[in-house]
Amino acid sequence: MISDQKITSWKAALAIYWDRRQLVIFMMGLSSGLPLLLGFSTLSWWLSGENISKTMVTGLLIVATPYAFKFLWAPLFDHVKVPIITNRLGQRRSWLLVTQICLIISIISLGASDPASGLTYMAFTALLVAFFSASQDIVVDAYRIEILRDIEQGAGAAASQAGYRVGLLITGAAPLALSDFISWFMVYLAMSSLILIGILATFLAREPIKNTAVETAIKTFGGSLKKAVLDPLTDFCKRRGWIWVLLFILLYKYGDAIAGALFNPFFREIGFTGTEVALIVKTYGVPVTIAGILVGGVVVARLGIIKALFLGGVFQATTNLLFFWLASKENLATETDLFVVIAADNFSGGLGSTAFVAFLSSLCNLRFTATQFALFTSFMALGRTYMAVPSGWLVDQIGWEDFFIASTVIAIPALLLLIVIKKYSSDLYPVRG
Repeated sequence: MISDQKITSWKAALAIYWDRRQLVIFMMGLSSGLPLLLGFSTLSWWLSGENISKTMVTGLLIVATPYAFKFLWAPLFDHVKVPIITNRLGQRRSWLLVTQICLIISIISLGASDPASGLTYMAFTALLVAFFSASQDIVVDAYRIEILRDIEQGAGAAASQAGYRVGLLITGAAPLALSDFISWFMVYLAMSSLILIGILATFLAREPIKNTAVETAIKTFGGSLKKAVLDPLTDFCKRRGWIWVLLFILLYKYGDAIAGALFNPFFREIGFTGTEVALIVKTYGVPVTIAGILVGGVVVARLGIIKALFLGGVFQATTNLLFFWLASKENLATETDLFVVIAADNFSGGLGSTAFVAFLSSLCNLRFTATQFALFTSFMALGRTYMAVPSGWLVDQIGWEDFFIASTVIAIPALLLLIVIKKYSSDLYPVRG
């Protein structure tokens, strides 16, 4: 049974990173991070330049629905083979290749849309990007969990998150700068080509030796999916304290999610240009995030997951107050002010994300890796998607300062839930073969 495992020395904790598998996981994480902002903050910057209202911008978060419900089709990736390709690449890598090709096509389609005359088409193509992005995430997460030992999960989460953040950096900063010189279609075309990094990782990766999903594969789409759908859910719901875990997953990143949904409109409103946002928020901020992620991996290995979660949660809640300070300065905020706030927020977010992913990974039964991890991250996405939709309306009602105070207060319940989860820790973790 998995416990809150620890490595006895800091040197040994750092050594986990020096593994070829971690490089492949980093590349896969990068591929996972590339599509997200193309349908979120980068898209919101595009839309705000077209004079679309904040309420409409956050309303379009609804296209992120696939992230919240990806557990519904996750069993396919555990149990259904891709004709011809699975025999050559294996279960995980074959599905990676398929989702990555579909991502390239859907990103190009999104770039071809025009918000001024075809907002519905734009929303539909953004929905496709979210669907194939969520699908790629399912397979990447399953691969990472299966290829690593229990004690390596923290470092694997860190490598994946680091790659993910680099992907966010690229699609969060480059499009803002490039859009001053080329059309949005060419911007999205360029971004779609970067998914080739993920395809390269797919071919460099080794298929997990022990892949119970392949052993129990359903060979046709017409086959019964009872074992694929019900068994993973039943396995988790039999554990004492499972409801508290789902509630914690829903709330842990909620404070960050509702604030982050409006960062780009906020930065524009207090007087920062696209170049400044691209340079400070997207470029300078990401290395700090990666530092937080790597520190998070070491903290998880050294102190254990629960303590790392609490530490990350406190940091995340506290740094939201810095945005309150930035909002209070209004148009007098300087680039240095922005950098300090972004550095603190990104470091704490990176640390918290690593601990969070390691926690979710430790909850997965290897018999149902893709489905269970997708279920957990889907609950997280509910907070980021539906519960964040009213944030634009809320800002219009109470203003930026009170909004950021509210985002801090909302983070507190998740920290209290950690006390309850620790009580049930002996029953929550599955037996690993």
